Amino acid sequence: MKPVEVVQGTSPVILGLPHTGTSVPEEIQALLNEEGQKLRDTDWHIHDLYRDLLPDATTVRATFHRYVIDANRDPSGASLYPGQNTTGLVPLTDFDNQPLWREGAEPDDAGIQARLTAFHRPYHAALEAEIARVKALHGVVVLYDCHSIRSHCPFLFDGTLPDFNIGTDNGATCAPEIEAAVAEICIGAEAYSSVLNGRFRGGWTTRHYGQPHEGVHAIQMELAQSTYLASESEPFAYDETKARRLRPHLRAILERLEAIAHSLKEDTER
Repeated sequence: MKPVEVVQGTSPVILGLPHTGTSVPEEIQALLNEEGQKLRDTDWHIHDLYRDLLPDATTVRATFHRYVIDANRDPSGASLYPGQNTTGLVPLTDFDNQPLWREGAEPDDAGIQARLTAFHRPYHAALEAEIARVKALHGVVVLYDCHSIRSHCPFLFDGTLPDFNIGTDNGATCAPEIEAAVAEICIGAEAYSSVLNGRFRGGWTTRHYGQPHEGVHAIQMELAQSTYLASESEPFAYDETKARRLRPHLRAILERLEAIAHSLKEDTER
């Protein structure tokens, strides 16, 4: 199993897809309990939702499931949200705080290190390589990290999650005009709700790579799955009607990000 799939484009925009993969090696699959084998916390169909919205964008997609190891977590194991409920580098529980592993089969330190080597590091090596390549082309990169989650997860947040959840680590990971443009489009999307740096402020990918002073801007979009799935429970089917309604807003975001990236490049050349 290749841990990462890369489609190279010529746009200054890169789409990161760390949580759409559903591949689990047989030896790890055997350690998951019945609940874990359902893979419920997948970012279901997100790669299909964004497909061809910005044809020249580069995509970097993890093929492995986040239960194998989470490509959007700090490899040191440090929490993204200290003091709040969350899941870790190799999660022990799901988003409902239900155990994922057979009793006594929870991953140990050696197992986690092996997964870092086999999965986490190759994904980020590929992402780093594409950031360097795109920056060499344009002098600037916008990394847009694509995510989704069930709109109701009481273990992680109260109430119902907004439809668009924009994360920039409180403005630290991208230029202000990038944050403002995405927020403006989401606010203007009729019948959709949105929040900026709410429950989700951006994961490790956004925080690690977002270095706007170096020309690398990162922003995370966490979509409520109710915006494009027929149901947020099994079988997590893609709803074409919902997706057709949502995709124009996502296209507008990506096209605006591309335009801003070109303007940022021009500013640096003046």
